[in-house]
Amino acid sequence: MSAPGSAVRGAGRRPDASMDLLNQILREPVDPDYARVAGAADGPDAPVRPPARGRWAAALVLVLAGTLFAVAALQTDRTAPVAATERTELLTRIGDAETQQDALRLQVDDLNHQIDQLRSVALGDDDASRALEAEIDRLGPAVGQAPVTGPGVVIVVDDASGGADDARDQVLDLDLQVLANGLWASGAEAVAINGHRLSSLTAIRGAGDAITVDYRSLTRPYRVEAIGDPRTLQGRLAESAAGAWWNDLSQNRDMTYTTSDADRLVLDSDPGITLRYAQYGEGVQRR
Repeated sequence: MSAPGSAVRGAGRRPDASMDLLNQILREPVDPDYARVAGAADGPDAPVRPPARGRWAAALVLVLAGTLFAVAALQTDRTAPVAATERTELLTRIGDAETQQDALRLQVDDLNHQIDQLRSVALGDDDASRALEAEIDRLGPAVGQAPVTGPGVVIVVDDASGGADDARDQVLDLDLQVLANGLWASGAEAVAINGHRLSSLTAIRGAGDAITVDYRSLTRPYRVEAIGDPRTLQGRLAESAAGAWWNDLSQNRDMTYTTSDADRLVLDSDPGITLRYAQYGEGVQRR
């Protein structure tokens, strides 16, 4: 039997008083520290969040940019085979043209040989004819109509190491023209560039990114051969305007410019040389 005081205290007690810890967990599932941090984030000092409309606009811009990049990549993939085909066709046409040009050069050489034979028959055996033939033989190498063999100098020129990025660091047709004229002025008897004999009728020109000699493209590096007295040819070239020109390109533009002596050079004739006019000399009778 319980005491009266015990019954009064028991009547005022909650039935779940013994479950305070469980009730607290149910009423406050989030730790109070987390709640305070969340409340501070929503306070007056909280950072301003971008509005939903701004986020949607940014997302739309990213989607459009991605679409544009995808379309550009697709178009590039589609046009790449066409460009490759056109390039292959162009290279094939260039190769065919060079092959045809080589065949025409051989034909010119054969015709020149026939001309020499006919000239020997037409001139005859008299003294005047023999003198004329000797004069033709003497002038042939000078004008580029006959091959020449002898000592000389070899000059190799090329673009600067970074010349692909700046046209001023590349060898131009003007540079080769200056060098060829400087060699002749310094006493060279015959000059050739990459095996192509030069004459007074030779054209050195630029065609796009390439340099042509008589409309035939040259490849780098450019090898210039000149037959002449190697004891004086290099010195005279260095003292000429052409030598100063190329020394400046070598020192200030970092272009390749090397010279060396050669004991024996063989320069073929210029197949493009043609006879423009002729006249009879004194003592030569017309036939």
